[in-house]
Amino acid sequence: MSDRRAFVAWFYRQRAGAENLIQEANNDAGLAAHPSGRFDANRIHFQLALLAYNLNGWLLLFNREEQSDVTPLQHTTLATSRRQFLFIAAKIWRQAGRTGVSYSDHYEEKGVFQRLMDRLRRIAPRGGSYAPVMTPALC
Repeated sequence: MSDRRAFVAWFYRQRAGAENLIQEANNDAGLAAHPSGRFDANRIHFQLALLAYNLNGWLLLFNREEQSDVTPLQHTTLATSRRQFLFIAAKIWRQAGRTGVSYSDHYEEKGVFQRLMDRLRRIAPRGGSYAPVMTPALC
């Protein structure tokens, strides 16, 4: 590159965030794995891994604190959110026609998880879209 050093440094600094996300997708979401010798099967695996990665991103945005400015939000890795929301010590029970989930008393993220579940339960259709479940709505 023949441009000034400051521009070159800025240009490569812009790539750093994307490269970290690609590394996370490869290591945590399984994008680096090629489970089959067939191109079509690997393509489907890649698309499902990307879908899972994107759904995890939306889940984390959906669970954020209510605030109007989304710029200070920090990136939470896929591995961290997996530990917070998927590997939960809980017991599913059924009694008198009701089904419920009881969480361990030692689950530190119980309040955050409950807020997420409450927001997911409040999703309701409104016309051709869905009504916001938090204020302010994600912009």
